[in-house]
Amino acid sequence: MIDFRYHIVSLISVFLALAVGIILGAGPLKESIGDTLTGQVDVLRSEKDALRTELDQTQATLTSTDAFVAGAAPALLDGVLPGWRIGVIQLGPVDDEVQAALDQQVQAAGATVTATTRLKETWTAADQADFRQSYATSLTEYLPDSAADEGFDLVLARALVLSMSSADPSNPDAFSSDAGLVREILVQGDLVELPSDPTAPVDAIVIVGTADPAADSAEADAVADRDAVSTIQLKLVTAAQSGSQGTVVVGGTQLEGDLVSTIRADGDLAASTSTVTDVESVTGQVNVPLALAARLAGQVGQFGAGTGATAAIPPAVTLEPVTRQAAVEPPAPEGDPAAGEGDAG
Repeated sequence: MIDFRYHIVSLISVFLALAVGIILGAGPLKESIGDTLTGQVDVLRSEKDALRTELDQTQATLTSTDAFVAGAAPALLDGVLPGWRIGVIQLGPVDDEVQAALDQQVQAAGATVTATTRLKETWTAADQADFRQSYATSLTEYLPDSAADEGFDLVLARALVLSMSSADPSNPDAFSSDAGLVREILVQGDLVELPSDPTAPVDAIVIVGTADPAADSAEADAVADRDAVSTIQLKLVTAAQSGSQGTVVVGGTQLEGDLVSTIRADGDLAASTSTVTDVESVTGQVNVPLALAARLAGQVGQFGAGTGATAAIPPAVTLEPVTRQAAVEPPAPEGDPAAGEGDAG
């Protein structure tokens, strides 16, 4: 059993240690400790100043680069997409200023954005799968070549592309009746929304991705969720490429698990699908019509920055002005009453 004297000795030892520390800190070690702390603070301050200088230089370089690209854009884009009509599919909310700047660069290339559609959360929400399946079933009649085993998310994707690209056979500048009906069904089903009224069927499509808040998360649930979303989005890429003359997928700063990264990480997808990063910057915005023109000319690439990029800017191509004409009814065969012959007797 510990006696009272043990407690007294322990307390005396503690106070002696404190006293020695105070005496040393205020005496022989005072200068040494102070010098050490001062030196560390000076080093940290120098590192901070160096990082600030480096950041300022980098920002100045980016500003200068953006200014150069903005100045060169008219010459770079002149006649790149002569007369082409472009559709934009936003995978989610896109900043209005970014979309307006992107539209402006497309117009500078000689093209026109004639239809813009934004997907709503219902399009990819896991708990809305049964709802999407029921809508896909009602849309199959507008897709006569739809395969029964292709899956309802692909059916919806193909229906969306049809609503943007299907033209009236007698008037290539007007949407077909099916396009209007499908568009109305998708909007009423809260699957998509239209930031502006479509004006004409599109020839090519730009798919604009958005930053996913869970894109940089390593948690198992977040990874599973974004993989499921990417799978649905890739079906839209497939539908856009088969239902238009060319498609480019566009994103912001590349993040792990986003659509651009998913495409670039897959050899087969990267070989057939063009991507562009940094759409928030003027460089990325100018790259979009250039990449689309290259894709329409049969050249695929991963443009901009980030993992898997194949070139900073797309190659220069020359496209012929797009021409459209109404379908011509075949002449009736001889002797057919429709030809006005064969009834005389």
